[in-house]
Amino acid sequence: VQPPEKPLQTEEWNKLREDFELPEIFEEVMLNSMIRCNSPIDVAKSLLTHLAKRDGDIAYNVLVKYLTLCVQQRRVSEIRDVYDIMKVRFKILESGAYKLLIKGLSNSDQWRMALTLLEEVKKIMIPSRTCYESCIKAASRHQEMKLAFELYNEMLAKDVVPTLDVLQSFFNFSRGMRDAELQKELFGILLYLRENQIYPHRTFMRSIKLWFESIPGGNWRGHLTRIKDSGQCPVCKHQLEDSNLTEEEYSNLSERIIEDVIHGTDTFRKTSPKEFEAFQAFVENRLPFDIVIDGLNVSHIKSRKRQCENV
Repeated sequence: VQPPEKPLQTEEWNKLREDFELPEIFEEVMLNSMIRCNSPIDVAKSLLTHLAKRDGDIAYNVLVKYLTLCVQQRRVSEIRDVYDIMKVRFKILESGAYKLLIKGLSNSDQWRMALTLLEEVKKIMIPSRTCYESCIKAASRHQEMKLAFELYNEMLAKDVVPTLDVLQSFFNFSRGMRDAELQKELFGILLYLRENQIYPHRTFMRSIKLWFESIPGGNWRGHLTRIKDSGQCPVCKHQLEDSNLTEEEYSNLSERIIEDVIHGTDTFRKTSPKEFEAFQAFVENRLPFDIVIDGLNVSHIKSRKRQCENV
């Protein structure tokens, strides 16, 4: 469906609906098309006005699609209007609507309202990563780094994994700041990356470099380099730590997998301890292995065949 270029009257919307193959989903399809084409807000408003006159009401999913278009175009006034309508009509909103509202408001001068909505979400569910990161970026843009890190640490405490994009924003908006606590938090991010073996992409790497070089009173210099096979940096001659596990580390990992995963609750109901011991003996008698294939995953490789045939 190609959306109209200008607002339509009721008769014109009715005509388009009648010509559509499935009239019962016309409005939903039309709004999806408006989102894809980034149609003018006035055109979408005229469709909502037509719906309100015809049905005396506007469905929740239609409001969410209209909200998506408003957020896409950063129309803060319209975002506020939709929120006011939704709060009156619905006792609770689902996560998708909250995510859109928080994202739309956090990119505006009314970003503190996004924080209020985040607190509202916390009362009923764990906020999504997008909700947290929208608020973190808004706080960082306005140089409220303490607030941004409070949200970040809260996010980690709830096991919500941050994206590299939001981690990069901390370094982008902290350049040139003389704050020992802030430096400690940023080094904490670097440790988080190190401990989880997360490798920054080129633009993130550049942000880290520029932040180090901007530290007041510091004398940091960053260089692009390639690490030698020996693990030594050609620029600073530092020897990087080995990522291979020691025998003790491997043994600890093996024991945790056996105790927490295989002996734990995540196990096949039909597997007995005796069967598992026999399997362990089989594995140990045939070491070492070059490749291990998970039979359950193999059974899903060819989607056209039934799983039992694959097995």
